[in-house]
Amino acid sequence: MSKASAKPDYGIDAPGVIRNLFVIGVGLLLLGRFVPQLQVGPVTFILGPMTFFPAAALILEGILMIVYAKHGKLRHRDRMLKMVDWKGNESVLDVGTGRGLMMIGAAKKLTAGKAVGIDIWSTKDLSGNAIEKTLRNAQIEGVAGNVDVQDGDATALKFPDGSFDVVLSNLCIHNIPGKEGREKACREIVRVLKPGGKAIISDFIKTGDYVKAFESAGANASRTGINPLTFPWLRVVDVRKHA
Repeated sequence: MSKASAKPDYGIDAPGVIRNLFVIGVGLLLLGRFVPQLQVGPVTFILGPMTFFPAAALILEGILMIVYAKHGKLRHRDRMLKMVDWKGNESVLDVGTGRGLMMIGAAKKLTAGKAVGIDIWSTKDLSGNAIEKTLRNAQIEGVAGNVDVQDGDATALKFPDGSFDVVLSNLCIHNIPGKEGREKACREIVRVLKPGGKAIISDFIKTGDYVKAFESAGANASRTGINPLTFPWLRVVDVRKHA
């Protein structure tokens, strides 16, 4: 397949969660179909109606997560990138880059700058999560020369203070175990930002905690309302380090 005809693949987020939603949902449907009634002592439960609606809800959640992974996250990325006033010479860090969604989007905004992506490459959090696939996506998107992909831990960033104009992260920080670990990642993001630098952080839970952690680390932070075109519904935390 030629580069011109190849398409980037940014993977499926939380593939194990999606699998479990479908397995449990189908299991409930089968239970209601083949065990229509359940006798527990003197009480008879009619399982068909009882299992259909939760089964349908679980299967729908799985479908919506796939739709987000294949289409919605591209639009959500663009929404996040529009929150930065790009000049083209920024140094950018993508924390939890995965297969390069945010990093590559940022690299397309650059003329003289560079986008760095770091990850611990967990396939539990993203299908096919590997440096090689990230670099392949960058090549397909025509930005291989503007990116640098590295191993890296969000709670212990290996960059000097004030290294980046922009830090990006999508659906990463909630995966860090423990409130202390997540707060440490927020402090690290502020530390590696240049004075006046900007971070755009997106997640579906704990964003209020992120705002507090960023502010305690020396930044102004606020968060948007939920984006109903994502699933799970995502909020964006807008961070500006004090000049």
